[in-house]
Amino acid sequence: MNQKSKTIDRCQISGTKDLKSILSLGYLPPVNKLKKINSTLREDIFFPAELVFSPSSKLVQLNTLVNKEILFPKEYPYTSSTTKILRENFKELYKDCRKIINITSKDLIIDIGSNDGNLLSNFKNSHRVLGITPEKIGKIAIRKGIPTLIRYFNKSSANLVLQKYGKAKIITATNVFAHIENVHELMKNILKILDNKGIFISESHYLVSLIQTNQYDTIYHEHLRYYSLKSLKYLFEKYGMEIIHAKKINTHGGSIRVYAARKNKFKIIKNVLKILNFEKKFLNWKTFNSFKKNVVDSKLKLYEILKKIKSKNKKIYGIGAPSRASTLINYVGLDENIIDCVLEVDGSYKIGNYIPGKKIPILSEKKLYSDPPDFVILFSWHIASELKLNLKKRGFKGKFIIPLPSPRIEN
Repeated sequence: MNQKSKTIDRCQISGTKDLKSILSLGYLPPVNKLKKINSTLREDIFFPAELVFSPSSKLVQLNTLVNKEILFPKEYPYTSSTTKILRENFKELYKDCRKIINITSKDLIIDIGSNDGNLLSNFKNSHRVLGITPEKIGKIAIRKGIPTLIRYFNKSSANLVLQKYGKAKIITATNVFAHIENVHELMKNILKILDNKGIFISESHYLVSLIQTNQYDTIYHEHLRYYSLKSLKYLFEKYGMEIIHAKKINTHGGSIRVYAARKNKFKIIKNVLKILNFEKKFLNWKTFNSFKKNVVDSKLKLYEILKKIKSKNKKIYGIGAPSRASTLINYVGLDENIIDCVLEVDGSYKIGNYIPGKKIPILSEKKLYSDPPDFVILFSWHIASELKLNLKKRGFKGKFIIPLPSPRIEN
């Protein structure tokens, strides 16, 4: 795609033009477009962020496609190994795999969007592994002893994998299966390198969890699709595959892990039907309209809480600068006069930059103790209990603002 963005007017799975709007967040900046603190400020780029629903496939998706070179710069700052919940999740995924499929030391495990090798580190001592990621962060995986192709996963890289490594018994795509632009090309390339008796495992934000917890902050341009299990069933069946297992997991505030294989190769676990039956009752326009109202109410309530605090000349720092923080800050309409700064752990690539679309500086967490605020807002609110405990242990004595699902102040 040569232009910066284009409108998506068809369902990305079914190809039908039956899209209906659920929620618009207005215009948002790319969450990884970081600008150095004190650099000369020039014009910024913002793109529409609107959720739309396809009745034919039950897929919820964004209606705008942004050029991947803008979304995923070479210096892409996200590293999965820094997150405890993800490290534990990938350990559990490995254990699940051992129960579902028999894998030997000769079998190849491929991770698409492998980042710094966090997932594959669980497999590498007992199996052949290969990571594929377009970002420089893949060099960290190579230093860990995890073979990694630093390139996009497409037809040419699939051919290269076949030629050099052969077919894979397990292919994983965690937190990337909703990011890749052409899902049909992706499926064809996955099947090309997947063993006839292999399994494909995806992890994505789960539409039901997003709605139940008002997660408007997970809506940004990297996330092209928000899957229900029904929409994934629709997609896999188009390619002669079936879902053999599915489970809800806690990553990113609520995700779904789905195991798919060619038809009639594995026994289907009962949980699949259970989730599908729940979705049949839950995913309707009454639910979508309530979600929209709840999002607007949550936004207004958070702004009022922050406004009241700042009217008393209190300091508010943000804790953590995940991508979701950019959406929340821009959608709610916060700036450096409300959020004094956002703090990241030492070593983060984001330190020394501004929050996208704003002049809120991202600084080292050391400032929390050298110049403590009265309040902190936890942008990774889905792990608020863990964050609160850690911050209190390290001496923070202020109060906590939890922005979602319902904004509140906690001691």
